[in-house]
Amino acid sequence: MDVSPVTASSYAARIAVDGGNFYRSAINAGTSATSTAATADTVSISAAAWAAFGASSGNAASSANSAVDARLAEIKSKGAVNRSSEDTEYLLTHDKKLAEIVAQGKSSDQLTSSELDYMQKAGGFVNTMAYFNPAEKALYDKAVANGNTQAASGLALIALTRTGGHMAGGANGATYDPINTPITAANVEKYFRHSIVDPTGDAAAKFQALIQFLRDNPTTV
Repeated sequence: MDVSPVTASSYAARIAVDGGNFYRSAINAGTSATSTAATADTVSISAAAWAAFGASSGNAASSANSAVDARLAEIKSKGAVNRSSEDTEYLLTHDKKLAEIVAQGKSSDQLTSSELDYMQKAGGFVNTMAYFNPAEKALYDKAVANGNTQAASGLALIALTRTGGHMAGGANGATYDPINTPITAANVEKYFRHSIVDPTGDAAAKFQALIQFLRDNPTTV
């Protein structure tokens, strides 16, 4: 089984740059609007008018929120390759959680499992984090918290392998079920590391880091 080691990192980097430019434009626009408002003449409005305005504003805000939610849902229903740059800008502007994750400026192997899970879903990518159970996500988060990005990347490669289904290639031509095979040092050595074909040796280094991490943190997940 030849699984290319592709994650959300390139997408994260791209939308981080796009988002930064967009936010700077938005901030400049907001500053300009504030300056203009400050020079306007003072207008007296009755209490009744204020009450009517408040009611209409509330309805308008509710309608606007519904429109935003609908637009976000429409964008998120598309795969990443089917989205326009306008879709990406709108997503970063109105999906506050995604914007906060991107604003951290972290690579994918520095994000927690929940952050990466959210980014993959919102970004329209294959949701590899969905292939981890709670204990495996906790293990991933521990690797990230320890700054062990190589081990975290090794775990991410296992999640990626699992997206291929219940059969993958192991050592010496053997096959195994990557979805139901526990993540242990022995299983990474015997099975998981053989499921990624990478002539550069990068994947092998990540799996080796993961094997050492699992030996240092013995657990069955």
